[in-house]
Amino acid sequence: MNNPHPHSKKDAVPSALDACLNRLEVNSTSSLADLFAQEPNRATQWTFKAAGITLDLCRTPIHDNSLKSIVKYAQSQELGSKIRQLLSGGELNTTERRAAHHTALRDIFDSPASGHQQMARHTFERVCELADQLGSGQWLGANGDPITDVINIGIGGSDLGPRLVCAALDHGQLANSERPAVHFVANVDPVELDQVLATCQPSSTLIVVASKTFSTVETLENARAARQWLLREILDADLGKHLIGITANIEKAVEFGIDAENLLPLWDWVGGRYSLWSAIGLPIAIAHGRQYFEQLLRGANAMDKHFCDSELNQNLPFLLAALDLINVNVCGAQSAAVLPYSHQLALLPAYLQQLCMESNGKSVRLNGEHVSYATSPVVWGSAGTVGQHSFHQLLHQGTGNIPIDFILPLRPNKASTFDDDARHRQLVANCLAQSKALTEGKSAAQALQELLAAGAGQEEAERLAPHKASPGNRCNTIIAMDELTPATLGALIALYEHKIFVQSVFWDINAFDQWGVELGKQLGGPIDTAMSLGKNSSSETDAATQQWINNYFSANSR
Repeated sequence: MNNPHPHSKKDAVPSALDACLNRLEVNSTSSLADLFAQEPNRATQWTFKAAGITLDLCRTPIHDNSLKSIVKYAQSQELGSKIRQLLSGGELNTTERRAAHHTALRDIFDSPASGHQQMARHTFERVCELADQLGSGQWLGANGDPITDVINIGIGGSDLGPRLVCAALDHGQLANSERPAVHFVANVDPVELDQVLATCQPSSTLIVVASKTFSTVETLENARAARQWLLREILDADLGKHLIGITANIEKAVEFGIDAENLLPLWDWVGGRYSLWSAIGLPIAIAHGRQYFEQLLRGANAMDKHFCDSELNQNLPFLLAALDLINVNVCGAQSAAVLPYSHQLALLPAYLQQLCMESNGKSVRLNGEHVSYATSPVVWGSAGTVGQHSFHQLLHQGTGNIPIDFILPLRPNKASTFDDDARHRQLVANCLAQSKALTEGKSAAQALQELLAAGAGQEEAERLAPHKASPGNRCNTIIAMDELTPATLGALIALYEHKIFVQSVFWDINAFDQWGVELGKQLGGPIDTAMSLGKNSSSETDAATQQWINNYFSANSR
């Protein structure tokens, strides 16, 4: 915990942040063992609950003095006012001059709906109506066949969110469900779409094209290929029975061939990575029904209310962001692991990669100046217990400082087919053991005594002891829920959304734009055009790229 912080003393660092980090550095010398010795009730003192989520921070470097410093800094940055702006639709996306009002998408049930909420509620009802028609077999294809398969074609925010939620809420029962099977295609690599199409029939398949701008290259290429596949059995005039669009660009979607009545709206006040609560969630409603989709939104809304109404020292998103300020800007962590001990949440790290790194992977402050301190860490991970047999080696004995979020449903889902109590108990035990081992470690002296007790000779024990020792003192949190339900899943995702927003306020950056992803798209178009014109076409590009274009033609001419 004693790594020097990476921020510098440049004038570009906001003075309030600079002062806060200096105070945190002074207060970050205690080991986790010291903190537990100083605070006998630390396990309970640093455990917090809201919206069905339990957050355990006791095995982290946060303590009273550091939290007070961060609260003071947050107040100097007017965090409370900015939270209210977020939840009321203020123009927080300053570079694009837009609101970031995704919370309105889930605040549509228990309060008077107006403005954004009214639009969101109307779209929610349309989504559920379409899902009900498909689930009951009322939506028929061109040949009179009920729809058995739905293919969602999107990428980024139009794919990762609904893909995660559909998998997370699948308790193994969907294969036997009468509802249509839902598939996802994102990669422009033809293999992904081909693999999905091989399991479907055109006459009973519905294609959902999800693209906010209806100009995303990967999505449109896959959609064109899927449309050609449909036309193997369906007349062009009947394509409307097999195509749905989710977009803000109605004109382009209609031009593509989607009937206007089959279009669901998106709005500029909803960013792609925050859009699963919108019509982008249609696959969720199709796969799991209206009740689950509504519970998902209600769970997220419960976390929204907690975020808005709770004092900062009890506020789960704020506490997670405060911990990240310590880990990233004081302890020098460059990556963070998210380890769900739930097979259903195996896609959560991939989802959070976009949510976290596209939001806060920035190096320019709101005023256009370059930052002189670290912002978003690299986010990665996979489901436990699988990772225990691979990268956990690095977590326990590696040289890096990698904070960890363990995500833990405490009981198996009630819909499980088999009696899973024993296996789920082992899953939970493994998670708790990893948390304990990362914190406490094992000294070389302990390893030596274990080896001697196991019958090793003194010389051999002394040789092996350093290799078996683990340093411990590794920061980790446990984020738990009694059971993984639509409501607790919604609250969990909203927890991370709001943590990311608080981080952006700490770092004085815009969490809602993503200009960095545009450059590759801009350069990709001309390169693809040059390649499509043939080997001898003139191409004004750099030598390295031209070499690979030549390699492409050579490989495809054999």
